[in-house]
Order: sequence, then structure tokens, then C-alpha cells
Amino acid sequence: MDAFENILETIAHSPIKKRAMTDHGVLNEAYAYAKPSSFSRGMRIDIGDTAILLISGTASIDENGVSVHIGDFAAQLRRTFDNITGLLKSEGATWHDIVRTSCYLRDIERDYDVFNAERTAFFKEQGLDPLPASTGIQAILCRPELLIEIEAIAMFRTDKAANNSKE
Repeated sequence: MDAFENILETIAHSPIKKRAMTDHGVLNEAYAYAKPSSFSRGMRIDIGDTAILLISGTASIDENGVSVHIGDFAAQLRRTFDNITGLLKSEGATWHDIVRTSCYLRDIERDYDVFNAERTAFFKEQGLDPLPASTGIQAILCRPELLIEIEAIAMFRTDKAANNSKE
């Protein structure tokens, strides 16, 4: 049986548990905005001994729901990475568990070079190898002052044997 068949077998015979993710140290809840928004910061799905984290679009928002680093693309990107790091940490995960990102830039032609340089430096700081799969997309974001928003998917084993081999 190959790895994919093993995953399908696990899925078929394991209950799927899901719950919302949050880290109030870096982000408030979207429903607490002045104009409430209906989404979770992320969703954790546990299937057997595997956890999947689906992290919602995350931007340069502080713990009070305020946009920060207005007009500074690099600083907004770093705050976005910090927010995602906090969400990962709240679930016992790190950037090493990220398998995919979708990166939404307000102006991809203007900001892509800075985006790519900052992302490369951040991933190097994290020691990521391999790098996550990723897509860069130009998009109108939910607030006019935001220049970058990132969604992420992480996967990791939750059993003790896998966690011990990870360290």
C-alpha cells in the first residue's frame, strides 16, 4: 500500500475532528471587528494521527483588529508572518509544517520584488527545506490599507513517535 492509499485508509476509518484556531496574543477574532466578519482565523482538522491546519487569509492586523504598518509593504509582510507564526504555535506547529501558501498582493507588479526578497529571507531564517508550495495572486484585499494577505496550510503528525523523530 502506498502513502496515498494509507492516508485514504486512515481517513475512511478515523473520526474527523475539527475546531477553530486562534491566538489572541497576535490577532483578535474577525467577529470582534467594528464591522464583524464571519470566519475563523484558522481551522484545525485532526484525522487519525495527522493534524491539518487551514489558516485563513492573514494580514498585518494587530491583537485589537487594527491594521498596522500602513504604507510599508515589508513591515506588513513581516507582521503577517508573525501572525501566522502565532497561529501555528498555538497548535504546536511551526513553519516547517507549512505545505502551501497562497499570497495575495494588492499590487503584484509594484511589490513582488520586495515580497520575494522578504519571503526568501524569512524562509531562510526559518531553515525551510523544502519550501512550501505557493501561489502569488494580485487581489483587492478586504481593507484598502492592506498590501499583503497570506493563507496557509500546515500538516503534521500528532503521535509521539512522529513528534520525537521531528525534533
